[in-house]
Amino acid sequence: MILSKEDILRYLPHRDPFLFIDEVISLEEGNKIHAAMYVKEDNVFLEGHFPGNPIVPGVILIEAMGQASGILGFKTMNKTPEEGSIYVIAGVDKARFRQRVLPGDKVDIYSKVIGSTRGIWKFECFCEVNGTLVCSANILCAERKK
Repeated sequence: MILSKEDILRYLPHRDPFLFIDEVISLEEGNKIHAAMYVKEDNVFLEGHFPGNPIVPGVILIEAMGQASGILGFKTMNKTPEEGSIYVIAGVDKARFRQRVLPGDKVDIYSKVIGSTRGIWKFECFCEVNGTLVCSANILCAERKK
């Protein structure tokens, strides 16, 4: 299943400049998602991280994995933020950063459901650039009312 840009906007409450999911390449409800983020040279977070040597901050990669996981959760539950709930990151475990992500990179984002209990979902996530692992983490997302 491939989601359009309109679908991404429907399943995420985020908007520019804090919307990091540009494409959903595949999605298997209740199981996994493969999304992508395109790092543009004019992304605002690159201006100060670092001048003359721009690198995508690790926290942006964590957020992108959280956004991909949010789409997976919303699709699995057949809900949208418009219906009154959002997903927030409730925890990040085992975060590892292995390689720098640079302007012009396409970041492939993968998230897989590990489990869910009482509105808290746990996802195993990782990002790759050109098939090379750049970061990984387990992310907890909590469904909350707006």
